Amino acid sequence: MDMKNFRKDQWLMLLVTMFCYLFFYTGRHNFGWAAKDMAAELHISYTTIGWISFSMLIGYAIGQLINGNLADHFGARRMVPLGAFLSIGANIGISYATDVSVVLVLWALNGYFQSMAWAPGSRLISNWWRPEERGKAFGFYTMAAGSSSAVTYLLSILLLHQDQSWRYLFRLPVLLLLVAAIIFAIVARDKPSDKGYPDTVEHGEDDAETSWKDRYKTVLSNRKFMIASLAIGFQNMARYGLIFWAPVHFLGENWKISPNSLWVTLLMPIGMAIGALTFGNLSDSVFKGNRPRSIAVGMTASAIVALLIFFTHSHHIVLNSILMFCAGFFAYGVQANFWPMSPDLLGRKYTGTGIGIMNMSAYLFAAMGEPILGKILDLTKNTSYVFLAIAVISLICTIVISFVGYTKKEIIPNIKR
Repeated sequence: MDMKNFRKDQWLMLLVTMFCYLFFYTGRHNFGWAAKDMAAELHISYTTIGWISFSMLIGYAIGQLINGNLADHFGARRMVPLGAFLSIGANIGISYATDVSVVLVLWALNGYFQSMAWAPGSRLISNWWRPEERGKAFGFYTMAAGSSSAVTYLLSILLLHQDQSWRYLFRLPVLLLLVAAIIFAIVARDKPSDKGYPDTVEHGEDDAETSWKDRYKTVLSNRKFMIASLAIGFQNMARYGLIFWAPVHFLGENWKISPNSLWVTLLMPIGMAIGALTFGNLSDSVFKGNRPRSIAVGMTASAIVALLIFFTHSHHIVLNSILMFCAGFFAYGVQANFWPMSPDLLGRKYTGTGIGIMNMSAYLFAAMGEPILGKILDLTKNTSYVFLAIAVISLICTIVISFVGYTKKEIIPNIKR
């Protein structure tokens, strides 16, 4: 095998998957920016807005349970572009909706369509990258997801500064996703053998086909993996608390009095992107492959930052910028350490199914959190209480992940395969 060409194609597969996912959030993280004006125009409460967000996250969770398994059979090259095209259609449909029930149904469907990308993309990366480099590879992939939030925030802020209706937040940004999905469909290959290279076979694995029932049974019977899936539920609840409600917090009563304050929020997804890349590398180097320990450190820091935001009540742009960057860095960065736990604990063969179940848990918990946080805002009339809730959720994640103790065999970089 020509290792030089393989290495080149290995990076190409990672980069094209990252590039496509870089624009996926334009189809779902736009909602927080549209929420305030949507609530006013459709005459609905923030609690109702929370339930609409809940519907998308539930759709996403259900989709992960199904599409993660399908990814192990159909692959990313088919599933990712299809999910992108369907999501674009749902977003455009919402942009013309005048009834809240239509928005809710389309947003729930959009959640399912959006779920057709992450697990398939993860399986593709797992196929191309060996265990000792997966922390780095998944760090880059998760960085693309964090960067996708930054892209969506940037485009949304620019549209708001142009006095565009909330409806254009669902029409214009997703056009970039259309271009990215077409490029992915042309360039991506699901595994090395699709380009003439031998597929990697890991210790104790074989490539014999297994039934969908056996794939679910294997994953669900792994105790450590299921505890990790519970932990990511709380991590993602904290993350979505930031992604969805931070824009509402900084839009305030009338953000146009201080329009520069909106740019503070852009530091949060930038922190998420940098945090993902950082924690992806830290888990391989500083923590020597011990993903749970890395996650525990990051989520403890996330709780501290959220408490600082809650107690300072600062209107200082520089301080807020630093705090929002740190909030994104820690609350989301550790997610890069969750995804390699699927091949670590289950083996490459069950990566798609495992990540699908893990991501289902992540979004099921995030979904449950949205109406609760919306209710907190309606009761307190103070959006800063969202950050107090995020601090508590982050600490719960730290406690849960501490029950996932890696053995030496599971600390991949320290052993030979």
